[in-house]
Amino acid sequence: MIPADHILFLLVLAAASSLLIRLVKNAIPLPLIQIVLGIGAALLGVKIGLRPDLFMLVFLPPLLFADAFRMPLREFHELRGTIFFLAFGLVVFSTVCCGYAIHWLIPTLDLPCCFALAAALSPTDTVAVSSLMAGRHVPERMIHVLSGEALFNDASGLVCFRFATAAALTGEFSYRQAFDAFLLVAFGGMAIGALIAYVSARLNRVLLRRGFDDPPLQITLMILLPFVTYIVAEAVHCSGILASVAACMVIKMMGMIEETNTATRLQATTVWGMVNYIFNALIFLLLGLQLPALVQGGMAMAHERQVSLLQLVALVGAVYLIMTTLRFIGIWLSILRRWCVARWTQKPFAWPGFLSSLLLTFAGVRGAVTLAAVLSLPAVGSELGAFPSRDLLITVAAGVIVISLVGAGLLMPLCIRFLPDPGMDRYASEESMARQRLLRTAITLLHDERFQTPDTADSSVQDRELKHDVIDRLSQSYENRLSQIDESHHSTLMNRQLALRRERLELATRLLVLRAQRHTLHDLFVERGINDQTEWELQQELDFEEQLLRSRVQRLPKDI
Repeated sequence: MIPADHILFLLVLAAASSLLIRLVKNAIPLPLIQIVLGIGAALLGVKIGLRPDLFMLVFLPPLLFADAFRMPLREFHELRGTIFFLAFGLVVFSTVCCGYAIHWLIPTLDLPCCFALAAALSPTDTVAVSSLMAGRHVPERMIHVLSGEALFNDASGLVCFRFATAAALTGEFSYRQAFDAFLLVAFGGMAIGALIAYVSARLNRVLLRRGFDDPPLQITLMILLPFVTYIVAEAVHCSGILASVAACMVIKMMGMIEETNTATRLQATTVWGMVNYIFNALIFLLLGLQLPALVQGGMAMAHERQVSLLQLVALVGAVYLIMTTLRFIGIWLSILRRWCVARWTQKPFAWPGFLSSLLLTFAGVRGAVTLAAVLSLPAVGSELGAFPSRDLLITVAAGVIVISLVGAGLLMPLCIRFLPDPGMDRYASEESMARQRLLRTAITLLHDERFQTPDTADSSVQDRELKHDVIDRLSQSYENRLSQIDESHHSTLMNRQLALRRERLELATRLLVLRAQRHTLHDLFVERGINDQTEWELQQELDFEEQLLRSRVQRLPKDI
């Protein structure tokens, strides 16, 4: 276990990385800053090891569960062919081809060891990719493809790594048995995760009917769910990663989150946001903490084998180029598959641009999952015996991780800058349509005669007039908002730009008003006009209003 003081130190570094990203104004991707902080801490003498089994159990289930929850089900269904091809087909393709290529580069390295290294390098890091794309104008379809691919290729890559490792240690391997076992591990994990999630959703409905709907209980059960599915699946030798992903998908389809009360959903959003932030930061900090020792070990290994440092760097670069080239080929194979399906079903098909495929290629960043996999190889003194050329595999894997992160940080922004303008955002248009439907529903209800009728027969004339006045005011407010949305939706491009600027100005003004109200509220507390409890309750109302406004600001299109 990691000592408590080390955990506190890592949290301090995580907070420091957030300060630094603000200082550099997001010019450097956050994962790179966290890795550099980890390297700096290691050079200063801080030693925190990375236990692969603990890493897989603690970090992967909640992070993949949260990533799966952010994956839209409709888009996942639309892109399922591309996602599964990249997550499974490309992983197997890269493992086999890159394994033979590494064996050609290093003939003295056994072929199963080459396959083990290629399998460890095959999973991509969705956390790093999302951080590199944050705040940039990237097509939503591309983001969904990368997120969906990363949800599943961790599992497929680790399963291939498991078989290659077993082959290297035992000297026995069968493609047929490996394929059958791969299907059993993958589909078994998804089945276990789906079953546990289904049972959990049914039990949760029973708890809600009996009044156990307090937020702490609901959020605790939700956080435990990915860990339970992972442990159960791994206990029966299936994929715990796929179990966690499948569990989240089933939870979303059954509407378990929507059944909870409003306070639970609001608090759960905050809790999961903190879990994502802290765990993501810890992953890259731990990665940085391992790199200096790995570099020293690689240099010592090169000296023992009478290999120059330049040759070792060239080997790492060659492996990275091989993996990148295979990924580029795999992406175009996926595009050709989509073209064949479109021709077969007689559906329209648009060829993606070269820059889009190049961006998807550089987005194949390797991260902590790759490092945890190679570090899990048996060392000297273990029960299984030392894995052949373990130090070489760890050195090459660490070098590829660094090159892929730095390369993506430099090349992805260039690709994004020159991507063609996708035009009107599909999701912005859908959001506008949904807002109009919601406003029309409210107006229809307010104009309903049964709704305008007083609740009790003995209501006074004053009560009826008061209710009509309230309904008229609300109707006018909803109709003004609806006309504003209709005007911006059906107007010309110039008028839409003007409407967008007006909405931005309105939101900015309302945020300034909220800031002034906060100052007034604090002055009242200082003057002892109100106590701290009253200030806190009113502050919460302002917080909810500000959260709504900032959410609208974030969803505004960057440009029209």
